[in-house]
Amino acid sequence: MKKLITPVLLVAALTLTGCAGAAPATNGTAESKTTQEEPKTPDLTGGWKQSNPASEKSYQQATITADKITVEWVTDSGNTTSIYWVGTFAAPSSATEPYTWTSARDVEATKSALLASSDDVKEFKYEAGTISYKVSALGTTTTVNLKKN
Repeated sequence: MKKLITPVLLVAALTLTGCAGAAPATNGTAESKTTQEEPKTPDLTGGWKQSNPASEKSYQQATITADKITVEWVTDSGNTTSIYWVGTFAAPSSATEPYTWTSARDVEATKSALLASSDDVKEFKYEAGTISYKVSALGTTTTVNLKKN
């Protein structure tokens, strides 16, 4: 009986191996099957947090909607927020980077905020997943970098 089972198993194993199919010949050249996807227009809406804060207890954060950007000072480890900027936002229409836009300040939304910028416009730049802009306070100007939450 053992002599009969061994040839049957051998034939079955060879049959299964033969079903695998051979790889197509390439004549020494490798074909690339990768397809390049078109770059996508970035979606900047949502929450952003400063990636270069001076401390974990004090930083800036932003919220972007379809047509508005709001930037806040965050202090006390996130327990206190103060408006820095409320202004217009124009979403990018292509994937070309860097993407820059000029935001016009919403005077009504910022007129009573003590820590708000008094600039009429502010320049923002998006590049490689980071939004950056200049902040001036108490005679010091620095560049703030935000990363999406």
